[in-house]
Amino acid sequence: MATSVLRIGTRGSKLALVQATLVRDALASAHPALAQDGAMEIVVIRTTGDREQDRKLSEIGGKGLFTKEIEEQLLDGTIDIGVHSTKDMPTQQPDGLVLSAFLPREDASDVLIVRDGAATIATLPQGATVATVALRRQALLLHRRPDLKVEAIRGNVDTRLRKLHEGVADALILACAGLKRLGRGDIGAIIPFDEMLPAVGQGAVCIEARVDDARVRALLAAIDHMPTSLCVQAEIAMLGVLDGSCRTPIAGHAMLDGGQLWLRALVARPDGSEVIATERRGNKGDGQAMGVDAGRELRRRAGPGFFG
Repeated sequence: MATSVLRIGTRGSKLALVQATLVRDALASAHPALAQDGAMEIVVIRTTGDREQDRKLSEIGGKGLFTKEIEEQLLDGTIDIGVHSTKDMPTQQPDGLVLSAFLPREDASDVLIVRDGAATIATLPQGATVATVALRRQALLLHRRPDLKVEAIRGNVDTRLRKLHEGVADALILACAGLKRLGRGDIGAIIPFDEMLPAVGQGAVCIEARVDDARVRALLAAIDHMPTSLCVQAEIAMLGVLDGSCRTPIAGHAMLDGGQLWLRALVARPDGSEVIATERRGNKGDGQAMGVDAGRELRRRAGPGFFG
């Protein structure tokens, strides 16, 4: 399907549209020709994850539920690029597709939002109910506070906040990046990485393209944020070794300090009864090798039967 218009595929949530707009604006800034009216079009695509709002992700297929339909339209040429939250991505792209660029990463932290006042995980009332659909958050929460109860609440940010204030739970955990991009970064309390290590890719927006589309990949190369790419690729490499799915709590986060990359990673049991953690430090150019090595260590230490 040949067209001069660059078609940007995205989910239709408020946050997804904000992220697609960030990509459009970055491309327009880097390429004056794309800044002209009509040069780019945002195409909204409804995914399985958007349709299935009443069940846990692990029950309906896990990762890929927010990307499959976008990738199908990318492969058949209906769109030219796909914009995703990196944490929603499977560890491998379908044949013919590649992650071509990353926008600068937003804060990767999780945020604790309490219905009545401020609190930390340590100061939540005994037996309080905390809303989250992420097994990673559930496991790390229960690891520190096994007395807490976890309530699965899906939906967009506004839906989850509304349900919190309606009393469905005492507290809610959301990604800081999404809140900031929606202009809601002033609510809740940041959870330190030592208490809740982020999901792989959390806070990063990735852009997927066809492997053989040299024109589009050249356009995207100009907006690829190399520090984010180096860090996220190390995290993805770790996750790939573990063959992570939505049924196993896995966390990983890398950051740069000058020319050095620091990768932290862990696996946990869903009930929080066991957490196995490791870290790597090394040259920033060796991030993917460090990720593979960390993943192998975690798999060996966890032993057979740990990963669901």
